[in-house]
Amino acid sequence: MADDLAEVAARFGAALRLAGLPVGPGRCERFAAAVTLARPETPRALYLCALATLVSGQDQIEILEAVFSQVFGILADSQASAGAPAALAQPSRAPEDLLAKAAEAARRHAGGQQPARPAGADRADEPATEPELEIEHRYLGSITERLAATDFAELTDGELRMLAGLMRRITLAVPMRRSRRQRRRPGGSRTDMRATLRQARRTGGHAFRLIARSPARRPRRLVVLCDISGSMEPYARAMIQLLYCAAGGAQAEVFSFATRLTRLTPALSRSRPDLALQQAGQAAPDWLGGTKIGASLKEFNDRHGRRGLARGAIVVIISDGWDTGDPDVVRREMERLSLVAFRIVWVNPRTKSSRYQPLAGGMAAAWPHCDAVVSAHSLQALDELTAALADPVRRRAAARPGSTARPGSTARPGGTARPGTGDVRAESDVRAESRAAPA
Repeated sequence: MADDLAEVAARFGAALRLAGLPVGPGRCERFAAAVTLARPETPRALYLCALATLVSGQDQIEILEAVFSQVFGILADSQASAGAPAALAQPSRAPEDLLAKAAEAARRHAGGQQPARPAGADRADEPATEPELEIEHRYLGSITERLAATDFAELTDGELRMLAGLMRRITLAVPMRRSRRQRRRPGGSRTDMRATLRQARRTGGHAFRLIARSPARRPRRLVVLCDISGSMEPYARAMIQLLYCAAGGAQAEVFSFATRLTRLTPALSRSRPDLALQQAGQAAPDWLGGTKIGASLKEFNDRHGRRGLARGAIVVIISDGWDTGDPDVVRREMERLSLVAFRIVWVNPRTKSSRYQPLAGGMAAAWPHCDAVVSAHSLQALDELTAALADPVRRRAAARPGSTARPGSTARPGGTARPGTGDVRAESDVRAESRAAPA
């Protein structure tokens, strides 16, 4: 019985993995332990043991039933009731006989053999049975690995939650910047006399080692503006979940916009992604509404950007560029934002196509002021986003009129990189803008 049980668990687990369920050795071991404890005498009882130990969600039950019917369909005798699946019939058998038959069925299924038909049986005399359920998405790896290559717009809420574990492995790193604070370090051009003399008291007043001070470095602020209009709803949910799960994303300042600007940072400080997404939807009254990119950017620049939230920061704008407002407003506000922010990264899922061109009014107006444009339409495509965020060089420059080249991490359309001059230019322009603006 032990040999048969091990073979049943191993071959059944392999068939489930082939169908796309994340059934590893741990689940197979739990299935074998459940069978040993429950000692099922019917195929129905064996199916319930598999249901209790091999699936982790409602969406996986259909695949389990289909695989169970294909692997152990030989165990069922005649239908117990009209329309009942063959795998759920309940003939009376001893546990040893049931497991022996299950092991034989598993071997036949793994070898691609068909169960033996009794002599003299005619196809016309067979009882009518339901057609076998087709198993979709056959994949040799984990189901999460398969979902990682799927577009966020094609994922259900349950599948998106399954990717939370992979999102926690992602680090949203941003470049460092010089701080006004000083830190102590051995050696250097600026000697900290107070710390040096304080240490010299331990050696009789002789300063054997000089202690210097240098400017400290801290990570730049990450500011995210997420479009939550109807066309961006699937990607907005994925990006908000990424900011909640990824390392470094919890420190980001997050805003949503459609027809108005809403600050989502307090809602994203909850302990669970589901609750954070629910709070984010409740905090944004225009969820799934229209899109006014220009008006939202103006509100951000007036209320938050001028006060220093975007000064020297990495600004990420998540939108497909469809705007119902005036493109000139988008162009003007993007120019204001580019004078303050260190880098502007635009996340547009439509750019996943190699033939994409910024023909929408809002995207065409914002294109020259972006340092990088990435798609980030799936979990595997997030590598471009993380690389754009970690780029320490500010690559913004004046673009040629009518240029449609994609801004990237190496060069801007129609211009060259100007490393090292971004902060000085941004802060001087902000001071000039603050003096000219009314109080």
